[in-house]
Amino acid sequence: MEYGLIGESLKHSYSKEIHNKLSDYDYQIINLSREDFDSFICKHDFRGINVTIPYKIRVMPFCATLSERARRVGSVNTVTVDEAGKLHGYNTDYFGFGYMAKRAGISFEDKNIVILGSGGTSLTARAVAEDSGAKKIVVVSRNGKNNYENISELYGYDIIINTTPVGMYPGNGKSLVDLTRFVNCRGVIDVIYNPLHTALLQAAQRMDIPCANGLPMLVAQAKLARDIFLGVKTDDSDIERVFNEMTNEFSNIVLVGMPGCGKTTIGKMLAKKTGRNFVDMDIYIGKKLGMTVPEIFEKYGEDYFRDAESEAAAELGKEHGLVIATGGGAVMRENNRNALRQNGKVIWLKRDIEKLSMSGRPLSTGLDALKKMFRDREKYYSQCSDLSIDNNGKSPDIAAGKILEEIRV
Repeated sequence: MEYGLIGESLKHSYSKEIHNKLSDYDYQIINLSREDFDSFICKHDFRGINVTIPYKIRVMPFCATLSERARRVGSVNTVTVDEAGKLHGYNTDYFGFGYMAKRAGISFEDKNIVILGSGGTSLTARAVAEDSGAKKIVVVSRNGKNNYENISELYGYDIIINTTPVGMYPGNGKSLVDLTRFVNCRGVIDVIYNPLHTALLQAAQRMDIPCANGLPMLVAQAKLARDIFLGVKTDDSDIERVFNEMTNEFSNIVLVGMPGCGKTTIGKMLAKKTGRNFVDMDIYIGKKLGMTVPEIFEKYGEDYFRDAESEAAAELGKEHGLVIATGGGAVMRENNRNALRQNGKVIWLKRDIEKLSMSGRPLSTGLDALKKMFRDREKYYSQCSDLSIDNNGKSPDIAAGKILEEIRV
């Protein structure tokens, strides 16, 4: 192996895709058990590796030298091997974390900081915050002096940083804290990058608090690791390029709007233009239950269908790179909106009520019913969408092109 990433469980990792965009070397992902860690490191059958949970501290004694920053932080995430077979440890997370915070406009200077988690990434976050002039830093862990039982003492703090895996795929939707309790919060960082928008980050977005996921950090630290691996020094222009490419590739395109507004037609066109897989949520539900949506409504009623719809939203929302056409009422439940937004760019397709197709739609019983339905749903379409597209009189090709132009896919 030339280069790669080691960690205990790496199903969530984007590192291979990122390094492939940064350079043309061979980069592999290795799920490494705790029992096999020592022998793998001692054998050092690699030129360079990145190191993640839970080995960022454990790898340090194996290194003949540590960079000043790795020693300062107390954590190593990048290791090289020299011609004599000696290992050298570096910390590129420090650079990545600082880049991520600055990019989001989050300053630590003179701020009170809460760091959730006490592992290797927590050490990095603490070092960056200290070096940036933080007033006070408190690390919260499950069994520490500061824990989740007495976290109410910290509700007046300014910045929340999550360095734990809580909320990471496949455990989507979880959060360690209720952000609404932090009345003075001015910034939220979650180092998780899968999903792109964790429950913690979605709470920050609803509260208009500056926030960042961990993808900019991941790309920035990978760029610096690439430079260390290859013995080069490059500028940071690759970081934004790769970040934007990764965000677009892994984001779902989610279409919401009234029944008959063109979600399926335009969704198929978007899939064709982008090479993505298309999923019609109603058809997805129907296949799982072995019947059509009208049959589900007739046999089991609307509540049963809505529960099945929530299951589908939770499942599809975890996926990446899809075009998803939702049912008209999928936005009515908050958990559905959150699930679809976690990896999705949500587009609201608008069409005049009089132009909506009513054929084969159980709740579209007439124009008056559609008008009431729209009044009930309009605020939810608005709340969960990143942009809206007028779909009155446009061809599917033009509408799809407009969407791609707006979201820059």
